[in-house]
Amino acid sequence: MSGRVIVVGSVNVDLVVRAPRLPAPGETVIGGTFERHHGGKGGNQAVAASRLGVRTAFVGAVGDDDFGSAARTALEHEGVDVAALRTVRGQPTGVALVLVDDAGENLISVASGANAALEPADVRKALASLRLARGDVLLVSSEIPRPSVREALRGARATGALGILNPAPAPGLDRGIFGMSDVLTPNRAELASLVTEEGDRTGRPFAADYDPVRAAEGLLATSAEGAGVGLAVVLTLGRAGGLLVRVDGPALDLPAPAVSSVDATGAGDAFNGALAAGLAEGRTLPDAARRAIQAASLSTTIAGAREGMPSAEQLKAFARRAHN
Repeated sequence: MSGRVIVVGSVNVDLVVRAPRLPAPGETVIGGTFERHHGGKGGNQAVAASRLGVRTAFVGAVGDDDFGSAARTALEHEGVDVAALRTVRGQPTGVALVLVDDAGENLISVASGANAALEPADVRKALASLRLARGDVLLVSSEIPRPSVREALRGARATGALGILNPAPAPGLDRGIFGMSDVLTPNRAELASLVTEEGDRTGRPFAADYDPVRAAEGLLATSAEGAGVGLAVVLTLGRAGGLLVRVDGPALDLPAPAVSSVDATGAGDAFNGALAAGLAEGRTLPDAARRAIQAASLSTTIAGAREGMPSAEQLKAFARRAHN
């Protein structure tokens, strides 16, 4: 019997305008097209895990508005248990305003809304109601208040569940938070932020030629500031795949299969959701990480964040083709 994936994180509605070019300050650019999508890292990651056939529950907050109702319905439609999705009276649902030009450059502004109202007590109550237990995988990202991120990881540690922290965004996350996780999943920029905030031990800023293995090992090690990440850092590297740096073994390269990428939006969420799903199914960390890289790669072949997240059948067929 596999465990569950419990995602603690944000829910947003993405309002996207695509136009020939981005406006300068004070300028209006006409001729764009409008799209509305369901988003938020937490919501996306829950969908990614659920589509792979793993029982998935979501802990978060939406406002008591039409966007909140629509966001809840969208998660339910994907098979996600939303019993612990709180509706906050008097608060709007989180909204991301996204401007995209013909070259793919974008400007994004986020109003966190109800996501910012998710308190540690809410997380504690939700995890108790879901009966988080050993064998479950808890996945939390940091688009919610930092104390609530820490409470989620504390809950995983207290119950013996596996705790994964996706440090996105990374600023403000210290060892007192990421040191509570079993697995940390930064991209290169997030790793840079975590290392820089720690003082980088060598005194050097994080540069393009910085050794990512050494940087990750610094986050795994216990220091005067506190404990390190418990098991591993899985660094995502976009088209280059990823890198698994473990406490108890050599670093492993995780190459990404070649794909015709259309839209990388949500690829990181696809990776994290698939990683959590694989670990909940009982896969080893290297196997789950390799499969998650494949899921992220496949997700980029279809436009949209959630639109491209694969089902278990699609991922299995893709892995078979990539192997051949």
